[in-house]
Amino acid sequence: MKKIVSVIALAVALSVSANAQSMLGNWLGSMGQSDSTIGNIVSGLAGTVYSAPVSLNGSYIYDGIAVSVSSSEGGVLANLAGSAVTSGIEAKADEYLAKVGIKPGALKFNFNAEDNTFTMSIGSFSVPGKYKVGDGEKTVTLTFGKTLQFFCMTGNLESTLNGAKMVFPANAAVNFLKKLTNVLGENASAVKGIAKLADGYDNYKVGFKLSK
Repeated sequence: MKKIVSVIALAVALSVSANAQSMLGNWLGSMGQSDSTIGNIVSGLAGTVYSAPVSLNGSYIYDGIAVSVSSSEGGVLANLAGSAVTSGIEAKADEYLAKVGIKPGALKFNFNAEDNTFTMSIGSFSVPGKYKVGDGEKTVTLTFGKTLQFFCMTGNLESTLNGAKMVFPANAAVNFLKKLTNVLGENASAVKGIAKLADGYDNYKVGFKLSK
């Protein structure tokens, strides 16, 4: 508990620059912190503190599912509590998706800022599409190609220590995952499990953690 309180104090004291976030990561490493739950909480908190715009240009690798839930209170403590909740949901959702081959490193995105096109690939399967970043580079709209029936969804875009995170309204994200598992020839039961994780939460959003 003392470690968590120390993390909160340091996060408040640090600025929102990338160097400050790097300091946070180094400081945690020097503590020898290996508790994955606390690590996930701190990652979520750092992602909230560091909110620089995202250009979304170049190649990104899927690092796992991203989840966000609404909080009735603001501030660092609320962010910490929210991260504690979402880290558990993300772990369970990752478990579901791994069963159908959607796991960290297996899914990749390549964004081309010159013409706002992207390619999503998993193994030998790939889908082209168009994307649009808006609202001060804090929102993103993905429109997938014919293979996914030109499915379109708009969500929130954030900077993270390793790259970017994008989350979409749960119903849209679940529909996307259903279409993806369908074309991959996988059973969509895993996706249904992710949808059930939303029970009891308001403003539930699902998406991707992406690293450069």
